Amino acid sequence: MLLTLNLTRINELMHSVVVTTVHVEPGIALAPGAALFDLSVDLSAVAAHDCPPISLYRILLREPAWLRRVHVDCNQDVAVNALLAQFSTQAEEPLDSAVSRPLRVAVAGILGQSETW
Repeated sequence: MLLTLNLTRINELMHSVVVTTVHVEPGIALAPGAALFDLSVDLSAVAAHDCPPISLYRILLREPAWLRRVHVDCNQDVAVNALLAQFSTQAEEPLDSAVSRPLRVAVAGILGQSETW
């Protein structure tokens, strides 16, 4: 069964995010809880602020899956609903078959390192 991971809207004001870290490589089996991507959401274009309104998030896997293809790179600006990666429930599932459903993930807010700021 093919599964997709698209960027969902984390904040109602966000239009895009920057992928800061890709934690996984294609071709490996992943267990629930595996970190997939770290994202940076910058809302400074929405309104003027004294400090940059940047939030950091991590996308975590909630079900076992094989990562088949990553569609984004580090430091890439990604729009809402863009395809981040493709997964499958079996290692050799053909990628040209129909997508069954979205991948089950969790999104967690994380604290950034001081050099990020």
